[in-house]
Amino acid sequence: MEIAYYPGCSLHASSKLYDVQTKTVFSKVGIELSEIEDWNCCGATSAGKQDDFLAIALPARNLGIADATGLPEIMIPCSSCYSRTLVSQKTLERNPKLKAEINTELAKKVEGKIKVSNILEVLLSKKKEIAEKAVKKLAGLKPACYYGCLLTRFPSDVPVTDNVENPVAMEGILKSIGAEPLDWGYKTDCCGASASVNDADTALKLMSKIFKDAIARDANCFVTTCPMCQMNLDAYQDEVREKYGTAKSLPVYFITELIGLSMGMGFEQMQIDRHFTDAVGLLKELKLL
Repeated sequence: MEIAYYPGCSLHASSKLYDVQTKTVFSKVGIELSEIEDWNCCGATSAGKQDDFLAIALPARNLGIADATGLPEIMIPCSSCYSRTLVSQKTLERNPKLKAEINTELAKKVEGKIKVSNILEVLLSKKKEIAEKAVKKLAGLKPACYYGCLLTRFPSDVPVTDNVENPVAMEGILKSIGAEPLDWGYKTDCCGASASVNDADTALKLMSKIFKDAIARDANCFVTTCPMCQMNLDAYQDEVREKYGTAKSLPVYFITELIGLSMGMGFEQMQIDRHFTDAVGLLKELKLL
């Protein structure tokens, strides 16, 4: 099975490990990811704040490239990229005039044929295969599944495949490979990733609430699918602990590295040692490495 793939800027830069993990895990469950050619930045939150037209036009160019592949589906791992791309596609569906205006500038026109999916939607379709290929159950791993604020929040006319306030897709996948995901209260709260550079105080305050609730529920790690959220929660733990007195550090895993681990891949192949906060120690303590 072949589907189109848009990695976005983060997976080619600060979250290269996520790109490697995603391609490896998807290959193991029979999905070939075909990265679209000559893609551009989707604009993420910055374009949306500055220019409404650009916020639609930037992901539209990628949609035109994806449509031209003839593949039925494009998978986007980054929550922000997925959000911008899906909103762009739905906006152009209901606004033919805007679609025509943008298409006049594009070498490859937006047709609107391709299905835009996030990584969890595709992984859920392979949940049975993931469980069957698990040679190691993730016993003792008690993750707080963190979806962030973008994966399930869209304008009212954009369909959402999971519960908006209490999504459960990650929990279902992790349970199938032996982990024990916890019920907790901040799974869709904003971590402040888009504000961490220009408003660090606000970002740290938002993160402190997330950490305190997860620790109070006895979580021993976070699991996410968003590279921006992962980077934010992973890189700023020392600052959060110093300012807000959070009790301990928690590793912040991508769901792909835990799936890969359950399939027997080592920490080097999954690049689990490339985190700011130690992500190897817990796995060794639980005898998962």
